[in-house]
Amino acid sequence: MEYVTLNNGLKMPILGFGVYQIPDLEECERVVSEAIQTGYRSIDTAQAYGNEAAVGNAVKKSGLPRSEFFITSKIWITNGGYEKAKASIDESLRLLQTDYLDLMLIHQPFNDYYGTYRAMEEAYDAGKLKAIGVSNFYPDRFIDIATYSRIKPMVNQVETHVFNQQSQAQEIMQEYGTQIESWGPFAEGKNDFFNNAVLKEIGGNHGKSVAQVALRYLIQRNVVVIPKTVSQERMTENFSVFDFALTDGEMAEIQSLDQKESLFFSHYDPETVKFLTSFGS
Repeated sequence: MEYVTLNNGLKMPILGFGVYQIPDLEECERVVSEAIQTGYRSIDTAQAYGNEAAVGNAVKKSGLPRSEFFITSKIWITNGGYEKAKASIDESLRLLQTDYLDLMLIHQPFNDYYGTYRAMEEAYDAGKLKAIGVSNFYPDRFIDIATYSRIKPMVNQVETHVFNQQSQAQEIMQEYGTQIESWGPFAEGKNDFFNNAVLKEIGGNHGKSVAQVALRYLIQRNVVVIPKTVSQERMTENFSVFDFALTDGEMAEIQSLDQKESLFFSHYDPETVKFLTSFGS
C-alpha cells in the first residue's frame, strides 16, 4: 500500500474502499468484511449512507486491531450547525463502535457548515477525530473555509475521474496543504467508461483492466481513491494497482480525456441544491 501524508502528519492509504449505495446493512457488512479480507484498511462511509453500523460491525468482527484501519465518515446537511454536528459525531462513533475516527468530513457545503466545522475542530482537539476536512467543496467554498477556519481542512473529497480530473481544484487545494480525494473514480460507468478506447489500449500495454488504469492514473497524480464494488473479484482487481506504472506519454493521453465538468450534479443548479438540502430532512 502507498500512503499520502496529511497536513497534520497523519498517514492515509492512497487506496481505500467506499460503501456508497450499499444501504442494506447485512450486505454492507458482508462486502466490507470481504474488502478487509482482500487487504483494504481504509473504509469510507457517511451518515447519509445509513450503513455506519454495518461498517463498524465488519471492522469489529475482523479481529484486527483498530489501529490498522483508517475509517472515514461524513456529517450530512441535516446535522449541520455546531450543536447538531457535535451530537452527530458522537452518534457516528457509537454506530462505528470506535473511540475515534481517522477522518471526518463535511459532506456538502450547505446549512451552517461553519458551525459544523467548529464542532469538528473541537472533536479533533479532543482526539475523537484524527483528521478533519470537507467534501464536495468547489474552489470558491473551499478557499472560504480554508481561509477562515482555525484548522485547515486536511482533505477535500470531490468527484474526480478521467472525464473530470479536477486539476485546477487540486492545485488550489495544494496551496492550502489540503489533500484531494476522489469519489466516483469510475464515474459510475458514465460516458461508456469501461469501454473507453484510450484506457483499453493503455490497459493492454500493461495487462491491466480499464478500471486498474483509471485508478493508477489518479494514484500517480497523488489523488486518494475509494472505489466501490460489491464483487470480491472486482475488489481484488481494484487493489492490484501497485505493480505497474503509467508512462509520461500514457499519463498525457489520459489527461486529454478531461472534459472539466461534472457528470453528476452542480451546486450552481438550484434544483440540485433543493434536492440535496431536502434529502434526509
